[in-house]
Amino acid sequence: MQTEPIIIATRESPLALWQARHVQGILAQLHGRPVELLGMTTRGDQILDRALAAVGGKGLFVKELEVALLEGRAHLAVHSLKDVPMELPSEFVLGAVMEREDPRDCFVSPRYATLEELPAGARVGTSSLRRELMLRAHYPHLAVLPVRGNVGTRLTKLDRGEFDGLLMAAAGLKRLGHVDRIRQILPTSRFLPSPGQGALGVEVLAGAAAAAALVAPLDHADTRETTAAERAVSRGLGGSCQVPLAAYAEIEGGTLRLRAIVGNQRSGEHVAVEVSGARAEGAAIAAEAVAQLKGRGAMQLLGA
Repeated sequence: MQTEPIIIATRESPLALWQARHVQGILAQLHGRPVELLGMTTRGDQILDRALAAVGGKGLFVKELEVALLEGRAHLAVHSLKDVPMELPSEFVLGAVMEREDPRDCFVSPRYATLEELPAGARVGTSSLRRELMLRAHYPHLAVLPVRGNVGTRLTKLDRGEFDGLLMAAAGLKRLGHVDRIRQILPTSRFLPSPGQGALGVEVLAGAAAAAALVAPLDHADTRETTAAERAVSRGLGGSCQVPLAAYAEIEGGTLRLRAIVGNQRSGEHVAVEVSGARAEGAAIAAEAVAQLKGRGAMQLLGA
């Protein structure tokens, strides 16, 4: 039996470590081999005084992990899929897209039970241009403020009174045992998720057959297909965290239903589309969604 450890590259934030340990446990059970973590601090973790959109986007959370793969210091890297750039460098592939946790956003507040209860001028923190867009579109009376840091840091800022509420990903709070902090799960009809939100992506070197075989059992077909369509919409619009974009796909029987929204986060102005088709046609469905968004003025909104 092969006993060489499987090495997982991971960020060292509490959520990233939870995700890596989750994969570590599954792989150890599947393969009967030791699985070790290689913890790393990324540029995205180091730059906390500026919005991600202003310093290079979510790709800052994966570059150092990719270097570890290239240098042979790790066999795979575990990421929140929404942090993985829409265009992977040719040296890498997503060896597995794992079954999705709750993809929705949620409202967190020590004083208010729902977003609707917030008075005019209440301060809502978010690290996402997409959530800022949704807030300005549906709750224009609220003050939207940037907040950076990991889940715990943001909750601490909330508890110190810097904000009246936060918008966060439900999946992260659930994974870290903070489900009790969730006051309101926000419906996708009003707060459409980010491409890949709630899913984990396992990255390996392209052509690394052994690593690909190790992680292949972790792949979840429905999640891979839906998130691939979502990410294709983002790619079609030049997507990064610098683009206020939401895309969310669901599989119902043999049908894939894709909804997407793009807009201007400063004004709340936005356009939305919904496209459905056979689940095997995810790429074509995404391309149609992009075409419809562009036809409705998406690029003008992004340039405004």
